[in-house]
Amino acid sequence: MNVLVTGGAGFIGRWVVKQLINDGHYVTVFDDLSNGQEKNLEEFKDSPFLKKVMIGDIKNTKELEAIFDKGNFSICFHLAASINVQDSIDDPRTTFENDTIGTFNMMEQCLKHQVKVVFMSTCMVYDRCYDQTGISEEHPVKPASPYAGSKIAAENMVLSYFYSYKLPVVVVRPFNTYGPFQKTGGEGGVVAIFIKKALEGKDVQIYGNGTQTRDLLYVEDCANFVVEAGYQDSVNGQIINAGLGSDITINDLAEKIVGDKSKIKHVEHIHPQSEIEKLLCNSSKAFERLNWKPKFDLDQGIEKTREWIREGNLD
Repeated sequence: MNVLVTGGAGFIGRWVVKQLINDGHYVTVFDDLSNGQEKNLEEFKDSPFLKKVMIGDIKNTKELEAIFDKGNFSICFHLAASINVQDSIDDPRTTFENDTIGTFNMMEQCLKHQVKVVFMSTCMVYDRCYDQTGISEEHPVKPASPYAGSKIAAENMVLSYFYSYKLPVVVVRPFNTYGPFQKTGGEGGVVAIFIKKALEGKDVQIYGNGTQTRDLLYVEDCANFVVEAGYQDSVNGQIINAGLGSDITINDLAEKIVGDKSKIKHVEHIHPQSEIEKLLCNSSKAFERLNWKPKFDLDQGIEKTREWIREGNLD
């Protein structure tokens, strides 16, 4: 197939590109490089399956028209987005324009050209988990940040094209994803940041009391989930979760990575109103509909991430 990946130079996007190339599909990447980096795609530069890397903005309808008119795409994996929760609170307009209006622009092109859409949402749309059965797709949503609000709005827009026009679409909600190629600075994920600090011998800082939990999904498992959602018609018109199925407190995560409690410091939360106290995924629907389950446990994922960062992959 010819496949479009928006945000394909980003952290999860480059792993989606890798999976698609490994599966023998021709991939076009469209990315404005606000979160992604061209070097993330260096591994594929000589592959005949990476057709094109285009630098562009999903808010620019003329750029989108140009790429869709020539693409002959079967599937669009739409990952391009503003992804930082704290940034969305400080500057909600940018997040809304990228994540909601940009997604509307994508849907219009996908409808015009009859391209299936896999829309990357987030577990941050959910209210906290209240028991050990985990968060299923029927769990209440709670837009605790403009990022979550923009994603919920975009999800509904995507699903409306399924109901109104019978366009095949899937909304995927991966839980907290980590692994190689994630940024290790302030915009990165907690695992990558903690590992970098530990390798540098610096203190690890935890926002708040550290009792908040996360269900941490290794990035190769996440990419496999996203791609499978594109391949399978059984999830068309559906919202579908993916996670490890176990959660860990940020305190325990820090201790696991750092190993020295004296190096762990607690600081005042920048935006406590956006914190979700417990995130635990119920992935039973992904297993039933896609036969998907994670291959990497947390210890394996942390070690693979540590190896990658140790090799000098810092930003």
